[in-house]
Order: sequence, then C-alpha cells, then structure tokens
Amino acid sequence: MSDVATIPARRPGPRAWAALVAAEAKMVMRDTSGLVIPFGLPLLVLVMNGLSSRDADDLAGYSVFEGYVLPVALTMVVAVIGVVNMPSFLAYYRRSKVLRRLAVTPANPGMILVAQVVVSLAQSMVGVALGVGAAMLFFDVGLPANLGTALAVFGLAALSMYAVGMFVAAVAPSGNAAVAIGLSLFFAFGATGGMFGPTEVLPGPIAVIGEALPFGAAVKAFGAAWIGADLNPAHLIAMVVAIAVSSAVAVAAFRWD
Repeated sequence: MSDVATIPARRPGPRAWAALVAAEAKMVMRDTSGLVIPFGLPLLVLVMNGLSSRDADDLAGYSVFEGYVLPVALTMVVAVIGVVNMPSFLAYYRRSKVLRRLAVTPANPGMILVAQVVVSLAQSMVGVALGVGAAMLFFDVGLPANLGTALAVFGLAALSMYAVGMFVAAVAPSGNAAVAIGLSLFFAFGATGGMFGPTEVLPGPIAVIGEALPFGAAVKAFGAAWIGADLNPAHLIAMVVAIAVSSAVAVAAFRWD
C-alpha cells in the first residue's frame, strides 16, 4: 500500500494580508455613521469648547485648550473607534458566520482581528490628524511640547481602547448589542473621565475612578504630554491594566461562532 503524500497547508502571504486589510477598510468606509461620527463629534467638541475657552485664564503657563479641550477631543477619536465601531464589526462577523467560514480556510479568523485593528488604527490616526490640524488652524496651537511622549501616549491610549473593544466584541451577542454596550461604556468612561468637564469639578471619588479608567487616564496623559508636564505614572498604569484585563477577558470569552 502506497503512502499518500500530505500537502502542508499554505499560510496566507503578504498579498492575502493586504487584501484582507483592504476589504476591512472598504467595510468601514461603507458604514457612513461609523466613519463620520469618530471624526465629526470630536471636531464639534473641539470647536465648541475651544470657542468657549478662548477667554478662560491660562493655567500655570498653558491654555485651557491645550491642557484640557484638545486632549479630550483626541481621546474621543480613539474611544469611539475602539470601543464602539470596532466591536460592532466583529460581533456582526461572528453572528453572520463569517468567522466560522474563515476557520476552515488558510485565512484563519484571527486575521480578521488583526486587519480590523490595523484599519482602526489608521482611522484613529486620520481623526487625530484632523483634530490637531483644526487646533493649529483655528486656535493657533503648536505641536506637543513632548512630541515623542505624545505619540507614545496615543499608541497606549489606542491599545487600551481597542482592548476594551475586544472585550465588548467577546461578550456582545450581536452587532446591535455591541453598539449598545460600546456606547454605554463610552459615555460611562467619558462622563467620569472629563468629557463633560474637567475631572477637577467632579466629586472626589468619581474623579479618582474616572482617572483610573482608560478615557480619563488618556486625557490626563495627553494633556501632560502636550504642555510638557511630567506624566503621572498612575495614568500610564491605568491604561496598561485596561489592556491586560480587557485582553485576558476577551481571549477567555471570545467565540468564533
């Protein structure tokens, strides 16, 4: 009896990865609300709060706009994309059996997760660039005092929001449920983290909780990097903890079908 030669499974190459990322990008661009809201809402917040803060007194040598308004707008970009948009796509793919079909092909379901993160990161970078450009154009704001630190904070903030988004995708039974859970978390994080006013005006315990969550921690870290102040290690630790805990729960709870 002759042995039957087994042909090793061919792993997807760079072209397959590029095609999948391009497909994910097309899906995101077709979702009008998911494309406009992460850009439009933060820009609206930036302009409205920027106009109202023009006459505000400077704080310790920097403007309220640089220390508070701009960091909130930039954090909103990554939060909407990571916590609301991304999990809705992943939950829809699971419910529509896309992930299950991919599981029997060389393009394993994990590739969808990577492609969605890549597209979300690119979308976040565009949103942040628009926000910074508007701040420079209309409010005479320069580049961050610590550009490298600001970029590092952006990366950490984005990862923390994407990790929370993965958690939402893992527990949400459908795309609509993912949007509902994501929006609830987004507003809970934002309300306690400075989206509706500086955390200094919130009751003490709520302010402490808000700055321990990824939104508030990102706002504080962005603000410090922008004005050249020392970063509070507690804010960086809060984002790292959000990444670790959310990722661990997402891995344990995520179902491909």
